[in-house]
Amino acid sequence: QLQLVESGGGLVQPGGSLRLSCAASGRHFLYYVISWFRQAPGKARQQILCISSSNTITNYEDSVKGRFTISRDNAKNTAYLQMNSLEPEDTAVYYCAADRRGCTVAENYEHWGQGTQVTVSS
Repeated sequence: QLQLVESGGGLVQPGGSLRLSCAASGRHFLYYVISWFRQAPGKARQQILCISSSNTITNYEDSVKGRFTISRDNAKNTAYLQMNSLEPEDTAVYYCAADRRGCTVAENYEHWGQGTQVTVSS
């Protein structure tokens, strides 16, 4: 069983940066893919980026290309989402999720964090 805890959210001005962390407790973290999702008020959950156990990255959201980067440190059981050049449209609750079967659709992820709020506003 894997438990995920996100951190690093907060209020940031447009153009600013944040790094979100997804800390995992449990065994075999390195065998899980990690995806980052976000959900803005009144909008559907959106998958952003996924990183496999071999560090293959899948980008699902064009609007974050060149601005957001996903990474992982298996020694620390932690994945990261580096967010640069933040825009008000990036305001959302950000979630990480893990699954052993590979980068997949949201419904298939077996483990989810509780989410962390990111607000981009001046």
